[in-house]
Amino acid sequence: MATEFELNGQAVTVDLEGDTPLLWALRDELDLTGTKYGCGIGMCGACTVLINGRATRSCITPVEDIAGATVTTIEGLDPNGQHPLQKAWVETQTPQCGYCQSGQIMQAAAMLKDFPEPTDEQINQAMGGNLCRCMAYVRIRKAIKMAAAEMNGAGDSQAETTGAAANE
Repeated sequence: MATEFELNGQAVTVDLEGDTPLLWALRDELDLTGTKYGCGIGMCGACTVLINGRATRSCITPVEDIAGATVTTIEGLDPNGQHPLQKAWVETQTPQCGYCQSGQIMQAAAMLKDFPEPTDEQINQAMGGNLCRCMAYVRIRKAIKMAAAEMNGAGDSQAETTGAAANE
């Protein structure tokens, strides 16, 4: 079954069984390996991508369900790694093992569309389903606040303030 959709700004077609998880289409057919396999049941968030701008677990999303949709993976968030979230992740040294981080960043990108100046509670609520084995949650929150400040034009001075608050 051929499924057509937009992937990171490009029209693509995959010829797979309709019930094939999007994760495997991305990794095995389209060679985009930034999206990770974690649990396979949509509970850990490592496989999170954006479908029509909403955070979605690609390990449980059949390709037949994305026909005509717009899909964004970590590779498409900013091909040069310059999205405010990607830069904040590096600046705050958020990842340890890094395995969950693409899913964390994609979940955060969707959250920042809904909450451009998120509170700790909003971050905790939105990010609660994305698990990190290394327990980097404090740095994740700090990076999200730093990225939000940059996206809202507050620059480095507010990012330092919100980052410091995240560590308290």
